[in-house]
This record gives sequence, structure tokens and C-alpha cells, in this order.
Amino acid sequence: MKAHPLRELSREAGGEYVLGLNDLDTHACYMIYGELKPGEESREVRPGQGHEEILLAISGDLQISGSRFNGLLKEGEAMHFREDDSCFLGNPSDEKAVYVLAGGHSASGH
Repeated sequence: MKAHPLRELSREAGGEYVLGLNDLDTHACYMIYGELKPGEESREVRPGQGHEEILLAISGDLQISGSRFNGLLKEGEAMHFREDDSCFLGNPSDEKAVYVLAGGHSASGH
């Protein structure tokens, strides 16, 4: 087993890092770690065909705008996305916001 420095990898990748196939050598699951700068907007969430994701606001509240939900996802709250669901994340605060997306394959997936 190996520890993965997601905070550092996220910063090197411009704010979001996908821990998945390249690191884990598996198609079964993945996790995305992301940080939004104060006032940052327009980070898209879209699991894609055959995938589902759970979004968790780790630190700070997230502004969500999408087809099924528009509003604030508060720190510690989670939201489920299926295949073609999509939304945009924003950080309405003056401090960094951190989130995690945990994903895997849906019943219609692989």
C-alpha cells in the first residue's frame, strides 16, 4: 500500500487531481480531490456515462449550479450525481474551499 499526497498533487495539477487508474491500477473506483480559491467559479462536475459520483464539501461551502440543483452545499454535506448529471462548483467565500468526489461504476457501467 502507498499513501497519495492529494493536496500536493492537486496543486501541481491546477486545483484538482484524479486518484484512479494511473495511481491505483484499477478501474473499480476513483477519487477526485479539489480545491477552489476564494471566489473561484465554474469547476464542472460530470461523472459521464457508466459512472456515478458523490460530492462531499470538506472545507467551506460550495455554490452549486446545475440542472437538478441550484444552491449551497454546506461544509460536511454530500450530494450524489448519476452518469449525465452535471453542475458547476463555485466558492462564494473569501477562504479556500476543499471537496472530494468519490466515484465508481453505475449499474449500466462496466
